[in-house]
Amino acid sequence: MNDNQLLRYSRHILLPEIGIDGQSKLLASHVLLIGAGGLGAPASLYLAASGVGKLTICDPDDVDLTNLQRQIVHATESVGRKKVESARETLTRINPETEINIVPEYASGSRLESLVQAADLVIDGTDNFATRHAINRACVRFSRPLVSGAAIRFDGQVSVFDLRDRENACYHCLFPEDGDLEEMRCAVMGVFAPLVGIVGSTQAAEALKLLAGTGDSLNGRLLMLDALSMQWRSVRLKKDPACRVCAGGDTAQRTIAASCEGG
Repeated sequence: MNDNQLLRYSRHILLPEIGIDGQSKLLASHVLLIGAGGLGAPASLYLAASGVGKLTICDPDDVDLTNLQRQIVHATESVGRKKVESARETLTRINPETEINIVPEYASGSRLESLVQAADLVIDGTDNFATRHAINRACVRFSRPLVSGAAIRFDGQVSVFDLRDRENACYHCLFPEDGDLEEMRCAVMGVFAPLVGIVGSTQAAEALKLLAGTGDSLNGRLLMLDALSMQWRSVRLKKDPACRVCAGGDTAQRTIAASCEGG
């Protein structure tokens, strides 16, 4: 770590829970962020500012005027540009030392798997269940920690699925793909602007702790926020022994209300 890095990251280094060793781990890490929207915007800002060495951002969409109410990595002059290009420009201004790789496409199949395999950790900032399940399957296959977040209206949720340990639950254990799930989108339901900032920043915090090897993560817990009353609830999660993704079994259907915001 050079003198400029010691100065830039001094407030992390002063924390005994992080210190030089933890900051060095961040500098050597590679995070895959899928989604440069409401959740990915604040998450990417804190990841880059905190010194994550390499950040790969995957998103096929262009910046739209309706995004600017909450997607704080983009500016008015970015409207019409690719979100990943707009994000890279902003993040490079914040910290030119972070290597920003952009994937301006909808990654699926082997392409998604190669992106997940190349990263140390994955942050899911997407807005639909099909993509979330595809990301989860890839993280299970390559044993990558997955930091998941969602937000709609005034309701947010965050969880960590640390798939380096096969005894831990995966996203499918909580939201089975064949379950009775209602998919809601902010384009028709609305979303409170600061809510995605809170959730996305929490995702960044969980990712940084995992990478630095400090603190207790949200693994095994689902954290839920009602922003109207500003009340948090925490629910314990357990691995589904019949999960057909991480346990190889047949998962029974169940009904769980879920919320999604990424775009």
